[in-house]
Amino acid sequence: MQQQAYSGAENLEVMSEAENYNRFLLDTVRSHVRTGGRILDFGAGGGQFALPLAELGFEVTALEPDDLLRNRLHGRIPAVAGPDELADGSFHCIYSLNVLEHIPDDVAALTQLRSKLTTGGTLLIYVPAFPLLYTSMDAKVGHVRRYTRRTLIAAVRTAGFTVESCSYVDSLGFFATLLFKVGDNGSGDINRRALQLYDRAIFPVSRVFDLVTRRWFGKNLLLIARPGEQ
Repeated sequence: MQQQAYSGAENLEVMSEAENYNRFLLDTVRSHVRTGGRILDFGAGGGQFALPLAELGFEVTALEPDDLLRNRLHGRIPAVAGPDELADGSFHCIYSLNVLEHIPDDVAALTQLRSKLTTGGTLLIYVPAFPLLYTSMDAKVGHVRRYTRRTLIAAVRTAGFTVESCSYVDSLGFFATLLFKVGDNGSGDINRRALQLYDRAIFPVSRVFDLVTRRWFGKNLLLIARPGEQ
């Protein structure tokens, strides 16, 4: 994971206001970690998820290559700039939320993560879905790609993982992003009021529809995997 300044810090701050969306992500991570296990947040940003997990008593380490974002975490939780600073086989769970799409060689990054997991450990990946939905917002924050279920599973398997589940999330967000793309002005900025409206009124409904649509479409993908046999 190359060390560089994160170009999407402004949008990251706006997304912190999406309370239902962020609660869903935090609850998703919590449902796949166990008390007493060591957790790595890969691409932790300013600690939006790592810090709440630490406050709940989990042993969390943050991996964040951006100096400014990582410095916000020093003195609060352990924070490192790259995988090379971490011992192999030292984590029971590694999660990465909206990060893998930034990395040109995603398979190499996943292979590094595999080496950091214990035998039987859990990998949780959450990424944006469908190249069709690529907009100026993706470009502004440095997204190299958006995934389909097939391409995400292929990358994770190539890195040596066994995939347990992979499903689309936020079905209504698929159509909301298409609508944004139609009127995309090229700035890549998030409309704060529109985000708050979507988060409060539409995202909870979208999660209900996901129970039916999760194999076919959604704005994001959620994947759970474990290290395969050496």
